[in-house]
Amino acid sequence: MILNLKNTFAQIGDVTLFAKRFFKEVFIPPYEAKEFLKQCYIIGYKSLPLVAITGFIMGLVLTLQSRPTLVKFGAESWLPGMVALSLIREIAPVITALICAGKISSGIGAELGSMKVTEQIDAMEVSAINPYNYLVVTRILACTLMVPLLVFFADAVGILGGYVGINIHGDVNFYRFLTQIIQSLGFLDLFPATIKTFFFGFFIGMIGCYKGFNAANGTESVGKAANSAVVTASLTIFIIDMVAVQITDLFF
Repeated sequence: MILNLKNTFAQIGDVTLFAKRFFKEVFIPPYEAKEFLKQCYIIGYKSLPLVAITGFIMGLVLTLQSRPTLVKFGAESWLPGMVALSLIREIAPVITALICAGKISSGIGAELGSMKVTEQIDAMEVSAINPYNYLVVTRILACTLMVPLLVFFADAVGILGGYVGINIHGDVNFYRFLTQIIQSLGFLDLFPATIKTFFFGFFIGMIGCYKGFNAANGTESVGKAANSAVVTASLTIFIIDMVAVQITDLFF
């Protein structure tokens, strides 16, 4: 147990140094704009179908499950606002981040792990190319930018799913539906939920890059890097979410 604890703290120290290097090298040229845009396309655009399907189902199911309870209390008119608040404040950010952890963090871990095992990263260093700047910085920046955008997209699609769910058992005008949502939302509902998505994106990218960049020799380590990246990123998302909720509760 003591040995496991020692290894855990040692790994936390390594991740901290890895992150410190990122904040140092992100400002050092050359700036790999082309690779950054490529990663934004891979991370953001190619994740849209999965996020859209998940977001729509979240909104639809949440509406259908919540409606009977609200009907019992004669509060069916609160349904649009309740669904929007639940999606925007908690459900959409966390579920979307977990999807990204499974799809993006594992992909980055496997890709960089494979490059490490096949000595492509060493070849880049020999060719006077900074592999950290080219491979790590671009991917972490792309994740930090794209995950919040994917969450916004999931919010919108989830609200659309909620509208469809409400109209299964009734007939609500879309303009009235949106008006009720806008009236129920405030600054404190949007701001904390938006800020934490940037942290989700940063840690998803950083953990995937760290696991892949530090993969051991051998093809078996590629699978381990991908699997470890998913598990660690998912756990980190829950920890960040818990801290964000506590901070919001204290200061807002």
